[in-house]
Amino acid sequence: MATLRQEALKMVQQRERVSVVAPSAKISDYFGSQVFGLKEMKEALAPNVYKKISNAIEKGGKIDTSTADEVASAIKTWALSKGVTHYTHWFQPLTGSTAEKHDTFFDGGSGIEKFKGSALVQQEPDASSFPNGGIRSTFEARGYTAWDPTSPIFIFDKTLCIPTIFVAFTGEALDYKTPLLKSIEAVNNAAIPVCQLFDRNVKKITASLGVEQEYFVIDRALFASRPDLIMAGRTVFGHNPARGQQLDDHYFGSIPTRVKDFMQEFEIESWKLGIPVSTRHNEVAPGQFEVAPLYEEINRATDHNQLLMDLMTKVAEKHNLKVLFHEKPFAGLNGSGKHNNWSLITDTGVNLFQPSNSARENLQFLTFLVATIKAVHDNADLLRASIASAGNDWRLGANEAPPAIISVFLGSTLTSVLDELEENGNLKIEKGDNMYMKLGISKIPQIILDNTDRNRTSPFAFTGNKFEFRAVGSHANVAGPMATLNVIVAETLKTLHADVKEEIAKGKEKKIAIVNVLRKYISETKNIRFEGDGYSEEWEQEAEKRGLSNLKSTPFALDIFEDKKVKELFSKHKVLSEIEVEARHEIMLENYVMKIQIESRVMGDLALNHIIPTAINYQNKLIQNAQGMKDLGLDNTAAVETIKEVSNYIESIKSNVNAMIDVRRRLNKVTDVKEKAKAYSTEVKEAYFQKIRYAVDKLELLVDDENWPLVKYREMLFLK
Repeated sequence: MATLRQEALKMVQQRERVSVVAPSAKISDYFGSQVFGLKEMKEALAPNVYKKISNAIEKGGKIDTSTADEVASAIKTWALSKGVTHYTHWFQPLTGSTAEKHDTFFDGGSGIEKFKGSALVQQEPDASSFPNGGIRSTFEARGYTAWDPTSPIFIFDKTLCIPTIFVAFTGEALDYKTPLLKSIEAVNNAAIPVCQLFDRNVKKITASLGVEQEYFVIDRALFASRPDLIMAGRTVFGHNPARGQQLDDHYFGSIPTRVKDFMQEFEIESWKLGIPVSTRHNEVAPGQFEVAPLYEEINRATDHNQLLMDLMTKVAEKHNLKVLFHEKPFAGLNGSGKHNNWSLITDTGVNLFQPSNSARENLQFLTFLVATIKAVHDNADLLRASIASAGNDWRLGANEAPPAIISVFLGSTLTSVLDELEENGNLKIEKGDNMYMKLGISKIPQIILDNTDRNRTSPFAFTGNKFEFRAVGSHANVAGPMATLNVIVAETLKTLHADVKEEIAKGKEKKIAIVNVLRKYISETKNIRFEGDGYSEEWEQEAEKRGLSNLKSTPFALDIFEDKKVKELFSKHKVLSEIEVEARHEIMLENYVMKIQIESRVMGDLALNHIIPTAINYQNKLIQNAQGMKDLGLDNTAAVETIKEVSNYIESIKSNVNAMIDVRRRLNKVTDVKEKAKAYSTEVKEAYFQKIRYAVDKLELLVDDENWPLVKYREMLFLK
């Protein structure tokens, strides 16, 4: 291993830049060139066929067989002109990554390329081989992928990719996309009646999303020399370097040359795929970066984020780099998340979270703002469960990541607005001479945009014209948490609308009825609002007083899925059935168990087969040196103390690893997956991981650098 480390470091020193050339100086010349979207359909299809397709996309209309055949023919012609030979249904199973099975256009029987509507609309993958939570037995293999026309078809890696949903033979959703699409419809249906309290012209509400993606980049050879990164996605051992992120000099600094080349290439390829990436920069931790796109409709944004991660991984290989999407690949440094910027947009062009000069629109803004706060308040544990994973547990509450406590940040201005509205409906704020607001029944002047600071420690923050859900993990498929957010907001909007109607039925004027309901909701949800430092111990204590949950471990956070109210919530909005909720709960528990098992095994393997032998060899050298010093009559006290110190760490590692293995063997006999997951959390991860790591990391400081088997943090993080 030590030799492998040295060879890897030599390879890094010999790396050369990979040249990157854009197809054109103007991005607009090639943006979406690998996408068969509405523009391409309009040009390729007969007007009546295009009308049916656009109707299916905009209104969810049916696509008949003849229409599908004509669309398939046009797609085939377009794809063949691009040099494509294969097609696939591109779907998002509950593994967390994307899946695909490639078929050729070539028909050996006829000797020509064929692509029928039936192949476009539906395929049949093995539904029992993907995580299904007991929905499918091993012998029940049939499942279906079905075309999602609302997300554009694209060419990736010379393959025509058709975005699809993935369902079991019996109809249950086995993917992330199906419930997301249903949740989009749910929030649309719930938001329209509320919007129509203000504007009868509103007929459709679109959920919008912008996903800021954080990630680490290291050299590919260094990655290959770390078995823990290969197997677990994170470094289970590694002492922090003398210089880490404490100087804050990496944040927004000059982008390292090789990383910049990599960024330029994946941006070019992203633009070809219609992914509107627009921002790139260094993040706070060394070796950490971020890419952010423009906002899109939430289904497309989700597809694009999954595609972007796949694209970044492939492009990185060309540059002899490795992208790390794990939420906490390096202990002691910032973790990586996805900052999900979510808002609701009307078909009349109004962002429902955008304050304006209009009194009516500002009352509408406050209505949706308060409704969202109430949704988070009433479903905080469910929202926490939606972001739960073994990887995210390492990140939450550590180094800039928000805590596991779900709270909402509004900023001082909006907090004052809501506090005053709760009491009497009037507010006067002076900020210099440029701001005055009277929040009454008949007139609500402008609320100034961006008139408050941002809070990086908040898991759910209002940031001007959107909510930023910062707690989602870097590796996660955002469809899961965003579907949950859509559902809980849909439920609250339905309740709000019913409550307003009840007030109106009592004889209250509509605006007064709305304000009365808002004041009630504001009063009920005060405990979820927090403006301070989410990292502080004081907040944990305060949150406990407020009755807020602090679920730091995934298996315990997932208990909420057993709640009858949660199952009824998803079922009521036709997003997930009770069986589908239970299946997802089981899948997430199984995934947690397997992740901790893998990390435990990696720790054991590295510790017993690499760290301890290295330490013993070094210890033997020290013993020889100490004996030599003694023979020469020299003071060997320091050498003897070092020998004892090394010996103590070796014994600590060996005893803890062996004890951990014994516990793991016992737990592997447990059949109840919930019991097993919780035990793995407390009896394996919490009981042994830190103890073993502490001893190994101490040895890293003691053992001769030349003999240490693992590439060190300082060697991986400062890539040039």
